[in-house]
Amino acid sequence: MRLLHSALPPPLLTSLSPIKASLLLPKKSSFNSHHKHLNHVLSNGFSLLLSLGLLVSAPIPTIALALESPSLQSPTSSLEVNCREDEAAEEDTEVVSKMVSNESIVEEAWQIVNDSFLNTSTRRSWSPESWLQKKDDILSSSIHTRSKAHDIIKRMLASLGDPYTRFLSPEQFSKMARYDMTGIGVNLRDVPDGNGGSKLKVLGILLDGPAHNAGVRQGDELISVNGVDVLGKSSFEASSLLLGPNGTSVNIMVKHGNCGPVQSIDVERQSIAKTPVFYRLEQIESGSTSVGYVRLKEFNALARKDLVTAIKRLEGMGASSFVLDLRDNLGGLVQAGIEIAKLFLNEGDTVIYTVGRDPQYSRNIIAEAPPLITAPVIVLVNKSTASASEIVATALHDNCRAVLVGDKTYGKGLIQSVFELPDGSGVVVTIGKYVTPNHMDINGNGVEPDFRNFPAWSEVNNRLSKCHKQQEG
Repeated sequence: MRLLHSALPPPLLTSLSPIKASLLLPKKSSFNSHHKHLNHVLSNGFSLLLSLGLLVSAPIPTIALALESPSLQSPTSSLEVNCREDEAAEEDTEVVSKMVSNESIVEEAWQIVNDSFLNTSTRRSWSPESWLQKKDDILSSSIHTRSKAHDIIKRMLASLGDPYTRFLSPEQFSKMARYDMTGIGVNLRDVPDGNGGSKLKVLGILLDGPAHNAGVRQGDELISVNGVDVLGKSSFEASSLLLGPNGTSVNIMVKHGNCGPVQSIDVERQSIAKTPVFYRLEQIESGSTSVGYVRLKEFNALARKDLVTAIKRLEGMGASSFVLDLRDNLGGLVQAGIEIAKLFLNEGDTVIYTVGRDPQYSRNIIAEAPPLITAPVIVLVNKSTASASEIVATALHDNCRAVLVGDKTYGKGLIQSVFELPDGSGVVVTIGKYVTPNHMDINGNGVEPDFRNFPAWSEVNNRLSKCHKQQEG
C-alpha cells in the first residue's frame, strides 16, 4: 500500500494581470444574485483532487534506471551495493504486484478503511465491529477474477455512505500519479532519504512532455531549480519554483535513478493556463480612501506567489485596506489555501485544526511568520465558496483579521487520502476533517457571513476592533 501525493491542482496559470474593467465596490449592495450550485464537486478523480487536501505518508517506490558501470574492473562500493539492493527490491515489488491474489487486494482495501476511515455522516453509523463482520462476509468465499475483486471493493466502500470515499481503477490511479503541477510535465513527491530527512523524486512524468523530452526520467531526484537548492523543501514549494511564463526556460539539476550521474537540464515551460489572481485599486469615500480588491479564482501552485505580488503592488499604489473575493472559488490545493491564510495572520495564530482517527492526522496548523499586511480585510463569500476557500475565510475571520460578507459558504471540510493497492488500483478514503480556529466543524455546516450586504469601512473597523480570539484548547 502507498499513498499518493497531496491535492493535485487544476491546470496551472502563468501570468498575473490587473483587472482593467471598472467595477466599483458599492457601499450597499446585495450578493444574493443567482449562483451556479455546487453539483457533485467530487464526481470524478480529478475534481476530487481539486477540492480536497490529500495527505502524504509512506514513500512511493520509484522506477530505477539502468546505469552503465564506469569500469568493469572497479571494486564494488557500498553505495553501488545499496543501489543494486534498491533496484532488486523494486523488481521484487513488480513481481509481487503481478502475483497478488484477488482476496489480498480486497483485504488490503478493507484494512485501509479499518485503520484510517473517519465517519462524518450523521445518517449512517460506522463501527470497527460492523466493519469486521463485513470482512468475514466478503472473504468467506473465493474471488475468481480481478474485476470481481474491484466490484467488491466498490460495493464495500459504497456501504460506508461517504460520497468522497471511492475506488480508483488502475487507469484512474495512473492518470492521477502523472498529473502535472509544475508546468514542465512532472509530478514531484517527498520521500525519506534514509537519514531522517527527505528528498524530492519524480513520481510521474508526461511522455513527450517538456521534461521528458529534455532528458528527465521517472525516478530522478530533483537537486535544484535555477540554482536554488531544494533540499528540505516540500514538493509544493519546489513545484512553485518550477512554474513560470509559457515559453520560458527553467534550469533543473537532477540525479538519474538511485545512483546515477547528476545532470543540469534546461526545460522549456509549456503551461497554457492563466493566473488565478486578479486585482485592481478602488477609490471610495469621494476618492479619499484607496481599497485593494483581489479576486482569487482557485487555489493552485501559483496562487500564493501571485497573491503576494498583487498585494505588494496594491500597497505601492496606496491601498490602506483590502477586499479578498472568494466567491465561486471551489477550492483547489488545500496547502496553497493554508499558505495564503498565513500571509494575513500573526505569528503563532492557528490557521486550522485537522482531526482524524489516526493521531498523525490530528494537528494544529499555525502561522510561523509575521503577516504580509496588517490592514483590515473584507472577505467576500457565497454558497460556492468551498474547501480551501473556507479555510482561508475562517482563518482570517476567527483570528480577527477580516469580516465575512455575502452568503453562507458551501460547507466542505473533509480530508481524503489516496492509497495504492498492490495491483495498481487505489482507494480514496476520508481520513479527517477540518475544524476552524474557533472550533467549528466546517463540513456540512458552512460558514455564516458577518454581513449580507457590503458594509461601510467604519463598520468593518468597529467590528474588528471589538473582536476577541477564542482561547486555544
